[in-house]
Amino acid sequence: MPDSPTRSSITVSGIEITRLRYDGDDLAPLPASDRQEAFSAIVQLADFRRHRLWRDGVLVHDGGHERGALAVTDLRRSWRCHHLSPFDNIRFHLPFAQLRDFAAEAGRLEYSGLESVSGKKDGVVLGIAQALLPALERPQDAGQLFLEHIGMALLTHLTQRYGGVHFPPRKKGTLAAWQEKRATELLAGRANGQVSIAELAQACDLSRSYFIKAFRETFGKTPYRWLTEYRVARARDLLKSDMPIAEVAAACGFADQSHLTRVFSEMIGETPGNWRRRGRAG
Repeated sequence: MPDSPTRSSITVSGIEITRLRYDGDDLAPLPASDRQEAFSAIVQLADFRRHRLWRDGVLVHDGGHERGALAVTDLRRSWRCHHLSPFDNIRFHLPFAQLRDFAAEAGRLEYSGLESVSGKKDGVVLGIAQALLPALERPQDAGQLFLEHIGMALLTHLTQRYGGVHFPPRKKGTLAAWQEKRATELLAGRANGQVSIAELAQACDLSRSYFIKAFRETFGKTPYRWLTEYRVARARDLLKSDMPIAEVAAACGFADQSHLTRVFSEMIGETPGNWRRRGRAG
């Protein structure tokens, strides 16, 4: 029996993909992970009877995951795992910048991260993992175009299902791709100022009423809601620095600090100051 797991890895479009297998019940506890600007998605290829998981030193899970179960973790926090039974899984290491760039390329500039998930059945990720098994066994035989398509499918699914990014099917009544890009670029470019529906509609060569309906159909939200979420996402990035909260508010297009606090609290569930302190404590 091996003393350590069997590992095979490939990298696809900046995503490190690893299959990790172990047949024993005696794997030594792993050290706490270093914090990094990335997310991890792990899908089980077989039933995983038991493991213990700590987040920032606090035990958050003691149990198993069935085949097809998905775990998504924010690696900006510290994690430590003790495997207590045999396992076989596929792990996707997803740099935060990669996720955000993917969402931005699709016109979804409001992207801010993945939801944490523990043991949720996800047939799509399981199917993607199974499709990658031959490439993990023989990387030299893997077709680059196939791998890139798989990577795109993974990013699309994760950012839509767990990242709040809306990718509707293309249908009548939605914005064309060039209109999506033009509208979101104009909204993002005016994030710290003002932009009118008339300007947005004119940029997309549409009437105001049709633009509002098409935007909502495309993004699942109004232009105002899109812009608000984008501003809050920018505020979260700036709050990681030492910039005073009043300056963060001004830089992100809020009227003042109290306006930022009210909107931020409604969307995130806590004040900017508490969010900043919790992040630093973590």
